[in-house]
Amino acid sequence: MNNDAVVVSLQEWQGWGTTSPVPAMVTQIAEDLKLLEKDFDSQMKFGRAGGKLQGNIGQQEDKKHRATYKALPDSEEKLKFFSARQIACRVIGSKGYLCQKCWLPMEDCMCSQMTSCLLFPGIRFWLYMHPKDFLRQNNTGKLLWQIFGVDAATLCLFGIPEHEQIMWNSLKLAGRSNVWCLYPNKNAVLESVENAFGQEPDVNNEVTSEKLKVDTTQHFILIDGTWSNSAAMFRRLQLLDDGSFVHDGVSWHLAVAFEDHAKSIWGDEDLSCISLNPGTSAMHKLRPQPSWDRTCTAAAAAGLLSELQLLPRFSSIGLDKQSEAVEHALTVLLDALTKRRLRMGRSITRKVRPNNIC
Repeated sequence: MNNDAVVVSLQEWQGWGTTSPVPAMVTQIAEDLKLLEKDFDSQMKFGRAGGKLQGNIGQQEDKKHRATYKALPDSEEKLKFFSARQIACRVIGSKGYLCQKCWLPMEDCMCSQMTSCLLFPGIRFWLYMHPKDFLRQNNTGKLLWQIFGVDAATLCLFGIPEHEQIMWNSLKLAGRSNVWCLYPNKNAVLESVENAFGQEPDVNNEVTSEKLKVDTTQHFILIDGTWSNSAAMFRRLQLLDDGSFVHDGVSWHLAVAFEDHAKSIWGDEDLSCISLNPGTSAMHKLRPQPSWDRTCTAAAAAGLLSELQLLPRFSSIGLDKQSEAVEHALTVLLDALTKRRLRMGRSITRKVRPNNIC
C-alpha cells in the first residue's frame, strides 16, 4: 500500500455515506499510520473491511495504540480515540476492495438493483452507528441513505465528535417533542406508534404534507450496532453521581449515552423511545435476532413507516410505498450476501439463537 492510499480525502470520506468533513482524529490516525509504514519500511496489510492490520506492522501498531489509549486522560477521550482508530483502519483497509455505496466487495456490488425513493419530508432518520458496524457488509442501516439520501437518513458515527455535533445541533433545533429513539430498552418508557402519533388533533381530518414538513418534522434515531455489543455495553457502563462515565475498556451503552446528552440539552426529561409491533425481516435468514422484539435497523425503519401509514395523520402521504422500498432493499442485500456466501463455499444458514428476552 503506497502512502497516497493512506490519505483519507474528503471525496472518499463522503463517498461512504456522510456529508461531514473528514474527522480530525481520523485524519491524524491516518497520518500516524503513514509514518509507521515509513518507519518500518513495510507496506500495511489489512484484514479486509474488518480494518485489522496484519503482520509485524500490525503488531507494532497495536502496541502503540494501546499505549496511546492508556495515556489518554478520561473516558471521553478514550472513546473518541477508539472510534476514530476503528474507522480510519476500516476506511484505509477497504480502499479498492469495497463499493463505497453498498459496502459490498466490488465483485458483489448490488447498487444496480437498488431503487431510490423520496422519504416524506416530515420524517428524518438518524443512523447512530457503532464504529464496528461501519463498513460491515451485512449492515442494513446503510440501506436507508442509499434509498432516501444522506439528508433524509443521516449517518452519525458513535464517538466521532464532528458527526455527533451535527446530529445534536439538529435535534436541539427540532425540539424535545419531535425527537424519538427506536430502541427496545427495558429501562426506558416506551410508547407505541399509535399512542405517540395517533392522538394528535387533525384539521378536518386532513393535514397537508407541507404543513407536516413545516410544523412537525419528526426525528427518529436508530441505534445501529450488533445486539451482542449493545447488551455488553449496557452491563458494563456505570453512570456516576456527578454525571461522569466510568467504563471498562471501551464499553459504552448507546441508549444511556443518548439519554445523558439529551438531559444536557432538555433537562431531566428522558429521551422518548418508540416501541414497534414485532415483525420479521428478510435478513433474519442470515442474521437471526436474539429475541422476538428485535430486528435489524432497516427493518425497524420499514416497520415504523408501515405503522405510521395506518394513522389518519400520515395515511395520505405514501409511507407504505417508502416502507416497501426499504423491504425491497433488504431483499436485494440478502440475495447479494447469499450469492457471495455460496460462491465462497460458505453456509447460508445460521444457527438460531435462543429466545432470551432481555
